[in-house]
Amino acid sequence: MRRLIIAALFSLVLCLSTLNAQITMGSLNLPGPDAKKSPIDKIQFIVQYELTFIQDTSNPDKIVEETMMLKVGEKTSQFYSYTKFVTDSLLRAQMEKNGGMIRREGPPGGSTNEGQITYQIYKNYPEGKVTTLDRLGPSQYRCEEKNEYPEWQVSSDTATMLNYLCYKATCRFKGRDYTVWFTPEIPRSEGPWKLSGLPGLILQAEDSQRHFVFECTGLLNARPDEMILYGADNYEPVSRSVLNKAYERFSTDPIGFIKSSAPNMQIMIRTPDGEGVSPKNIPYNPIELSE
Repeated sequence: MRRLIIAALFSLVLCLSTLNAQITMGSLNLPGPDAKKSPIDKIQFIVQYELTFIQDTSNPDKIVEETMMLKVGEKTSQFYSYTKFVTDSLLRAQMEKNGGMIRREGPPGGSTNEGQITYQIYKNYPEGKVTTLDRLGPSQYRCEEKNEYPEWQVSSDTATMLNYLCYKATCRFKGRDYTVWFTPEIPRSEGPWKLSGLPGLILQAEDSQRHFVFECTGLLNARPDEMILYGADNYEPVSRSVLNKAYERFSTDPIGFIKSSAPNMQIMIRTPDGEGVSPKNIPYNPIELSE
């Protein structure tokens, strides 16, 4: 009920600089209501990655950049977009100030990086599983799956990254071929996204097409009392196949998807001349593919 009440108050206005301005998935993902979060693990350290990815495979020269964070706990980890976290915090503040109104001007996904990655990934939470929390417009989903590890092939190739000695490893995982560099000098079997299972932290990872490239840019010490927080009370439990179908429906008709999920939500997308437009077929290049 709380989610429906809040959704009914949303009003989103997007003003495009030209008729051909590109709408991206992140620009139409509204900040959902905050779930009550509880501490689930003590953070040992935090890894910062710069992610570059191609969202539109028909335009491979357009590279999207996003700052990602990996919080590594004693038993679990959390991976999320710091860029999107900052954007959502600003939008929630705007909503509180303007009585639920959000007004966003300029080309969404344009010169200002608002963040496109909306998922959060919790490895080994619950134990033995990987949990994905994501939202599409006002809809929020929770997907729990068995925690699968890639079958790695470790080579003798070495490199130095951030002053750590790293080793090369390759695998095929979730429909893509990956090359990664990991360091046994940080003996935690962790890495960006769902990549893990090596005897050391992954500092760099990329798929064979370079559609997704993760590069570690910093390691941070956690505060003595800093915890990984988890809250999914407002998230609908779904299977991976259902979540993938939701992604596809959203990319095909984002406005229709949002209106079907929240009929009382007002969404206006206009050109500077005041002409209404309804975007279709948002570029969609998921990191996780079917084999």
